[in-house]
Amino acid sequence: MNLKSSIAKLCRKTGMSRQNFYKGSKERVRREVGGDLIEELVRAERMVQPRLGGKKLHRLLTPELEKAGVRIGRDRFFGVLGERGLLLEPLPKAPRTTNSRHSLPVFRNLLAEMEVDAPNQAWVSDITYIRTDEGFLYLSLITDDWSRKIVGYHAGDTLETEGCLRALEQAVKELVDGMFPLHHSDRGCQYCSHLYTGRLREHGLGISMTEELHCYENAKAERVNGILKQEYFLGGCFRTKQQAIKAVDQAVWLYNTRRPHQALKYETPAIVHEKLKKAV
Repeated sequence: MNLKSSIAKLCRKTGMSRQNFYKGSKERVRREVGGDLIEELVRAERMVQPRLGGKKLHRLLTPELEKAGVRIGRDRFFGVLGERGLLLEPLPKAPRTTNSRHSLPVFRNLLAEMEVDAPNQAWVSDITYIRTDEGFLYLSLITDDWSRKIVGYHAGDTLETEGCLRALEQAVKELVDGMFPLHHSDRGCQYCSHLYTGRLREHGLGISMTEELHCYENAKAERVNGILKQEYFLGGCFRTKQQAIKAVDQAVWLYNTRRPHQALKYETPAIVHEKLKKAV
């Protein structure tokens, strides 16, 4: 539902004319209509981003609300969400594991020593699983450390290195000439494999790995996993693997292009990545 049709529907519901809505001549009714409009827009956005929180919704919907003459601060916005049962319930944390028991070569945590101030200076990588009735899928992700944009991903049937390599090749294709990001990951056998580290070297990418506190030292990659699972329901169980793969594509697209990020001053990762990449 677009903004104009939402306003028309709400005005019919309250018996208020459009003129009175825009002029604000009936403040009490206008406040109610404003709350109704907020609910309409929030429910519409939650159809595609079911776990989008209040701060991000306020930032995302403010321009549309202001076009309709509704100006509302964040506290009152949260009040409307609470009154209408639109606040999110917290989800339980999912267990996180890293398999680093192997005899493959490992590397120092160079990212901890680096000051990142632009996109494509450092990438963080991780693997997570997705449940389906046909068995597990394994999602390999590469995220830009600065912009938080997912620059490469692949969902496949096994935990073998091939999935990580496909995500890497996707990420490398988007690089501008002369850019050689530091690649950071945990010490999982896929990332430590001779095949994967060899491919990193072929592309001229530096290699960095966690050393002791694996989750903490790869927190941004872990955070992206959590967002995709909790906010875009990749943590659920899909009927088929094909259905899950489509859900992954949609989740990554929404995360990159539609989800405001607090650390990015509520811009989306895709906008920040492209804006800063052009400025480098």
